Amino acid sequence: MRCKFTLLLMIFETERLQVRKLISEDLLSFHKMQSNPNVMRYADGEVQTLEAHAIELSALISKYSLPENDFWIYAIERKEDHFFLGTMALVKDGDDDEIGLRFLEEYWNFGYGAEICLSLLQYCKQIGIPKIVASVVDLNKASAKILKRLGFKQVRKLINKEMHLPETKYELYL
Repeated sequence: MRCKFTLLLMIFETERLQVRKLISEDLLSFHKMQSNPNVMRYADGEVQTLEAHAIELSALISKYSLPENDFWIYAIERKEDHFFLGTMALVKDGDDDEIGLRFLEEYWNFGYGAEICLSLLQYCKQIGIPKIVASVVDLNKASAKILKRLGFKQVRKLINKEMHLPETKYELYL
C-alpha cells in the first residue's frame, strides 16, 4: 500500500531520493528538523514546540489544494526506506520563484542537497519556470557551494531581515 500511496504524492525523484507532498505522518521528523537550532540557524533561527509544528505542517499540507497556491513545501525522503530526510521549498518571492532546502542535521554532508537541487532545476524547467532564485545566509557555505556549482550567479548582497545576518541572493536562468 505504501508504494501506491507514495506514487500519488510523488513530485519527482533522483537516484537515491524522492520528493513528495508532506503528510501528517511526517510530524515527528518534521518537528525534529524544525526544532534543531543548528538546522534553523540559517533559516529563521526560531525553534518551536511540537504543537506549533503540528499546526505548521497542517497548514503546509492544506496549501496543496489551494487553486492559487504559490508556497509549495515538499518532503524529501530516501527511496530505499521512505525515511524523511528534510524539506524542499518552491515558493513565490514577489515575482521570483525561490527554492530552499532543509535537512535533518544527521543527513548533512551526504550529497543530498546537490542531488535534489539538480533534479529540482529539471523539474522547474518541465513546469515552465524560466528563472530560479535562492537566498543564502553567507555563513551557510555548503548551500552557497551547491548553488555556485550548479551555475547560479550572485545578484545581490543584503542583510537578512529576520536574523540580521549577511545574505547573498543568487539566480539561475533555466
